[in-house]
Amino acid sequence: MTPKHFLDLASQTPADLRAILDEAHRLKAGGGRPRPRSAVLAGCTLAMLFERPSTRTRFSFDVAMKELGGDTIVASGAEMQLGRGETLADTAQVLSRYVDVVMIRMLDHDGLVGFAEHAAVPVINGLTRRCHPCQIIADLMTVEERLGPLAGRTIAWVGDGNNVAATFLDAARHLGFSLRIATPSALALPADAVAEARAAGADVSVGEDAHQAVAGADVVVADAWASMGDEDEDRRRTLLAPFQVNDALMARAAPGAIFLHCLPAHRNEEVTDSVMDGPQSAVFDEAENRLHAQKAILKHVLGKLGE
Repeated sequence: MTPKHFLDLASQTPADLRAILDEAHRLKAGGGRPRPRSAVLAGCTLAMLFERPSTRTRFSFDVAMKELGGDTIVASGAEMQLGRGETLADTAQVLSRYVDVVMIRMLDHDGLVGFAEHAAVPVINGLTRRCHPCQIIADLMTVEERLGPLAGRTIAWVGDGNNVAATFLDAARHLGFSLRIATPSALALPADAVAEARAAGADVSVGEDAHQAVAGADVVVADAWASMGDEDEDRRRTLLAPFQVNDALMARAAPGAIFLHCLPAHRNEEVTDSVMDGPQSAVFDEAENRLHAQKAILKHVLGKLGE
């Protein structure tokens, strides 16, 4: 039986994404702190492999698995034979004999896909240079929590055409919202990726004017100007300076619009303190929702949604 992987949003069905989001909302509605614990994943073990540092991904998956009754094992690449030349394929086959699900955070998306092809258990993408699907589930959950149904909403992405922007593009294929992307031309998403998303049904526009993208939008999203693996930070700051999310830019959005950022934020670079800490900011709800999203994703890949 082929494992149910969670590697990107484009390859998920609209029904699966809707079921994951609904489950995340249901789990969050189950109570505040102390959060109720479940035994739904009792006897299951999650392996978490980190090529790159992490705060939200590591803590949210660890807490999620334990609150669902399961166990976790965490390792960095340097702690494993991967750091000494063992192939991803061999590692996937070995770990499949030990654990029930694997979450990997690594830059090489093709490497992640190759790992999944050789794994006999579900593999979850905790982040690659190509996409960040777990983050976008939490983001869309936050939009629904604050604003209601996604259908007919407009989400504006402002800044670097990075992996998070690419994942919003994937989600726009399936979930009925309009996506406006404003980036410097040198940091734009690949034209073929935009064309493919449009062909698959995404309502997306791309340009270089942040004010035009944000005008009337329900959601404004930004991310750090330099991410893990980027070596040209000074050049990026110069290119992205006109794309800072500040009070003047947020004033262009729709009344009641919210601001999202996946964190960590470089305050007063991509977003000002006044926006980050202001009444339109939903960034800390968004961060909390990583926990509920991870629970839903784990239950999805292990066939336990609704239990």
